[in-house]
Amino acid sequence: MAGLRRNLLGAVLTTAAVEPIIIAGGSIISVGSIGGEYASNPYSVAKAAISAWNVGLSERVGPRGITANVIAPGYVEGTSLFGGPLPKERLADLIGRTHVKRAATTADIAATALFLASDGARHLTGQVIHVNGGAHTTR
Repeated sequence: MAGLRRNLLGAVLTTAAVEPIIIAGGSIISVGSIGGEYASNPYSVAKAAISAWNVGLSERVGPRGITANVIAPGYVEGTSLFGGPLPKERLADLIGRTHVKRAATTADIAATALFLASDGARHLTGQVIHVNGGAHTTR
């Protein structure tokens, strides 16, 4: 239950608290995960729920000129999501699943967030943006 509070309710309640004061041209950017595509554990279920919730959020805030999107990273090096260093085999597997054969960096995620908040993304809303080097693709 703690994982759902932290990974789902935290985002939903924080957004609900500030939504009334977001001005036209604003962007709501939530953090999902590649794990949300598989929903095999409580963390992944919470991230899948963030993606589903974002669709309704986008529909609700869109008429006010606000966009709402989710960034869904894959493995990001230098973060502590996995609770410490990964075994070499697991790390090689995660990187091997990418098309670009490298882990994401925090700069990759930040650059995506910057784009989503820019004027260039004003017509991009209700989407899950997978930043995972091709480890998960959509059609």
